[in-house]
Amino acid sequence: MSNFYITTSIPYVNSEPHIGFGMEILMADVLARYMRQYKTPVIFSTGTDEHGGKIAEKAAEAKITPKEYADKVSQSFRDLLPLLNISNDRFIRTTDPAHEQRAQLIWKNLSQYIYKSTYSGWYCVGHEEYFPEQVVKANNGVCPEHNRPYEQLKEDNYFFKLSAFTPKVKEAIDTGRLQIVPQSRKNEILSLINGGLEDISVSRPKDKIGWGIGVPGDDSQVMYVWFEALMNYITGLGYPEHQDFKQFWPANVQVIGKDILRFHAAIWPAMLLGLGVELPRLLYVHGFITVDNKKISKTLGNVISPKQIVEKYGVDTFRYFFLRHIPSYEDGDFSWDRLEAAYNNELADQLGNAVSRTAAMVSKYQKGIIGDIPAAEHDIGPYRQALEACRFDRALDEVWEQVKGLNQYVDEEKPWELAKAGDEDHLREVLAYLVGALLEIAELLQPFMPTTSDKIQEIFGSGILKEIPGSLFPKHEPQPAT
Repeated sequence: MSNFYITTSIPYVNSEPHIGFGMEILMADVLARYMRQYKTPVIFSTGTDEHGGKIAEKAAEAKITPKEYADKVSQSFRDLLPLLNISNDRFIRTTDPAHEQRAQLIWKNLSQYIYKSTYSGWYCVGHEEYFPEQVVKANNGVCPEHNRPYEQLKEDNYFFKLSAFTPKVKEAIDTGRLQIVPQSRKNEILSLINGGLEDISVSRPKDKIGWGIGVPGDDSQVMYVWFEALMNYITGLGYPEHQDFKQFWPANVQVIGKDILRFHAAIWPAMLLGLGVELPRLLYVHGFITVDNKKISKTLGNVISPKQIVEKYGVDTFRYFFLRHIPSYEDGDFSWDRLEAAYNNELADQLGNAVSRTAAMVSKYQKGIIGDIPAAEHDIGPYRQALEACRFDRALDEVWEQVKGLNQYVDEEKPWELAKAGDEDHLREVLAYLVGALLEIAELLQPFMPTTSDKIQEIFGSGILKEIPGSLFPKHEPQPAT
């Protein structure tokens, strides 16, 4: 593969980062790091979505300008990246002048599919979206997610001829030109598309929502926030003229949550088809995270920030838990008890134990001299297949089979008995095998747990044992208040 371009969705800056987006950005990071291991040029892009009525509303509540509000919350997402050891190359903000200019250019290039008409419907400010009559009736006129009544609006808007692209979008998904995983999400979007895609409103009057990118040639309208936000995936590469766009588009993988599937698997491909631009290769759609089997909600008070977890358990424990213990193709649950169990039973007891036992025996029996390290020869095919199918949980399962096998090998070979019997040749072979296997495990863990991988390679990689730098998985208990 010549180049590799991967994106996350860009979160809306109406709230601080939570563990759901923390997981999404980890998944993209694993794929970016994995491709870099194979010397593939990578661009990994993330960012923030910053326009729209909801941001203007939040800014007014805080008595600051929308830009000041967006700056503040966008920074909290930028701060998340080093916290989780994310290796992104780009961070795009939809308030960047370059994005705004290119979004207007995209609008112009789509103009043959855009027309003005009157729209009447039920609108939710929280979603920045119109809802069908049947949905409004089913919810008794109140949005259940935002606990506020839908507003009935009648206004002149611009529309995108989404209906014109129904057959082409369906064909792209059916033929695999646009792959969607898991299969359940592919089935879901095809069911929607088979019912026919309706034209969609893509602007709002400026006197209703002033905080947005202006519609070219019409000062009375601004682009719908979600419409221009989708454009970030190509504006961030410098569409249409920049070399990055020419060399890295189409995206190899776009990582999104299941709640924005329609935007990314129906509307976004239609926009690209309208521009005459290739479609992304793969759309990976992850599920939701609950906390103690309850939906994450401020009302329930169960919102957990990534920082809370990292401060206590360290970044690699965070990365490990959300990549292995949240199913890659389904919803998953977080609890502090499950995290503690994974930390103790798998990280500290299994991997940590394998590293410390091996290091202790090399130090005791061979004075820290490892000697020639044989290359491990495990079949990593299933690991690679899992990773390339975005089955992060299964890829780590494969690695952990090796970790458990290594501890079992120690128990079977009993190096301490070989030392006692004076069988130095066999002992040397056993310890060299252990080191070789640990170095292979470190290599496989590099995309998932880069800090841990680096520590293992530092300890054993030179052929002369280096001291373990503290604990492999340091844990910080909260200090009592004084």
